[in-house]
Amino acid sequence: MSNTATETVNPSKSRISTRIIVGAGMLAAVAVVLQYLEFPIPMLIPPFIKLDFSDLPALIGAFAYGPLVGALIELIKNLIHCLASQSATVGELSNFILGAVFTVTAGLIYKHKKSKKSALIGGLAGALVMGLISVPSNYFVVYPFYYNFMPEEVVLSMYQEILPGIKSIMQSLLVFNLPFTIVKGLISVVISMLIYKPLSRILKGN
Repeated sequence: MSNTATETVNPSKSRISTRIIVGAGMLAAVAVVLQYLEFPIPMLIPPFIKLDFSDLPALIGAFAYGPLVGALIELIKNLIHCLASQSATVGELSNFILGAVFTVTAGLIYKHKKSKKSALIGGLAGALVMGLISVPSNYFVVYPFYYNFMPEEVVLSMYQEILPGIKSIMQSLLVFNLPFTIVKGLISVVISMLIYKPLSRILKGN
């Protein structure tokens, strides 16, 4: 008898891995499409800031497969979006950071205790953290890049058209971008709570 150890592949684990790869791929494809279906919200926030729901598939992926898969979906989505981007990947980098913070936070809390209440708490926490991170992300990374094409005074004037009392970019981010980002996350949370249960059966092969 040979002393060489022979590794065997667990068919069950192999099926689970394949299911995760296929499921994550489908969710990433949906996220890419949703990222292109962005639209402005006139009178509430400057027109260069647009709303999209591309974090929703990543959030569902984080609930179904774990927080790292949620972050991976965010990465794939933004890498593909870079191909047609005019932001020199700066916008995509920020979108990835915020989306990853959102989905990983939500996914970690849900992973600790898998229940509807835990998913809701995780989603709310993720949306809040994403909103808070959006302020330094925009102030130190995204906006300084855009100032190369659009002077800071012009950017500020767009906020002032909506709320004349705004005095600075930081104030603009706190008054407009912070709540906008949180609400954006909350919309994904609400939708995920409505559709996750039937989708989970498909994603997990149940």
